[in-house]
Amino acid sequence: MQNNSIRRAVMAVAALSAAMVMTACQPGDAESGSDGSSDAPTATASPISSGSTGTTGSTGSTGSTGTAVKACAATALKATAYQAADRPSGTGTGAAIVRFTNTGGKACVLKGHPTVAGAANGSPELNVPLQVTPVGTASPVKLAPGAQAWLKLTFVQVQGEGDGYCESGSAPVIYPTMVIGLPGAGAHQVALDDGQFAECDGTLTATAVSATKPS
Repeated sequence: MQNNSIRRAVMAVAALSAAMVMTACQPGDAESGSDGSSDAPTATASPISSGSTGTTGSTGSTGSTGTAVKACAATALKATAYQAADRPSGTGTGAAIVRFTNTGGKACVLKGHPTVAGAANGSPELNVPLQVTPVGTASPVKLAPGAQAWLKLTFVQVQGEGDGYCESGSAPVIYPTMVIGLPGAGAHQVALDDGQFAECDGTLTATAVSATKPS
């Protein structure tokens, strides 16, 4: 009888303990909520936003400057020249416009002030470098195939009739052609379509190449 009483007591204690354990594991318990919230970040984690992907994409497109338009090759340019309408008074050339045309199949870029040399007897190898004073700011000019850019050369003007004279007292010089160079774009021999280059003192001013045609 005593043993049966002990067994019943043990079973009662075990049943009470099991009930307490089950009660401690109910979903509404505060500790259970705390544990659940610790798992919440994994359950509610946001995917990478399209904005973030876009940022990566925009960085890539910025990096695509590796495919940027290159400087115009000398072989992709045709250079011509004509007397400017707006030029100093006198009987010489006074000022000339040099026109560059992109004859290549791809867009390219021109930039900078030119170097200028008179080609004695029209021979580029006999060129005489002239002193150029740059005018204005140089900015890149993108030329699509067939597009044009310009620069203006203004010389110390020849005065008088016939062969004329230079106000400085030096003798005027006449060049059938001139050699025009641009940074990274080679040298180009040009002749005026309406006369020859006549200048004094071996000096001139030159604008940077521009997408706007000068007068």
